Amino acid sequence: MLKASKPLIANGLTKTYGSLRVLDIEELSLPKGALVALIGPNGSGKSTLLRLLAGTLAPDAGQILYSEPLSGEDIAYMPQKTYAFRFSVLKNVLLALEGIDKPEAQHRAQEALSQVGLTELAQRRRANTLSGGETQRMAFARMIVRQRKLLLLDEPTSATDIVGNDLVEAALKRFAAQSGCTVLFSTHSPAQAMRLADRVIALHEGHIAEQGPARELLSTPQNADVALFLQHWRLG
Repeated sequence: MLKASKPLIANGLTKTYGSLRVLDIEELSLPKGALVALIGPNGSGKSTLLRLLAGTLAPDAGQILYSEPLSGEDIAYMPQKTYAFRFSVLKNVLLALEGIDKPEAQHRAQEALSQVGLTELAQRRRANTLSGGETQRMAFARMIVRQRKLLLLDEPTSATDIVGNDLVEAALKRFAAQSGCTVLFSTHSPAQAMRLADRVIALHEGHIAEQGPARELLSTPQNADVALFLQHWRLG
């Protein structure tokens, strides 16, 4: 049995494509209610790890353990390439609220869209006509429209402009604080990790190179590969 303070523990996770081992994680634990950033260069295994934890990709070996049973609604995963169906923006978000009383679902969906700045487009636009950044904001609204216990986000602001980025970051912090949800998000920006995260996990060539409190790790990394990666970013 896992301790309640550790809602997720992964042991011995590996993934290989052909002859290339892209991920080899001895142990990973996520503190309950924490906002955890996943950083590292392209190809370090961030997306693969998120897919394994989300269950959309099967590991070659290893196991993922939860401290309590989680339903499909308890875990939400947002890939880098988000999707939009050919109906209204509002209805796309309502998809995450099936089984909830219609007036309540409408209220929640409108509130989530308001947080990401898409109120005016909610019923005026078909979701498949949105820009890349708007689609990403809509997909994020679909993530936060209901209570979650584990939220997995793969570069959730990679397509947004500065305004959209700020809206998503603010909405994510608000959602995590109000819901107590554990969040693991990958980001290409250590500066974003510094703004949002309680803890950081740094990947290098498929391994966890270093992990720890966000400000401490990002300011004074102990691993040479992590230090080399971070020296190209201005965090202050």
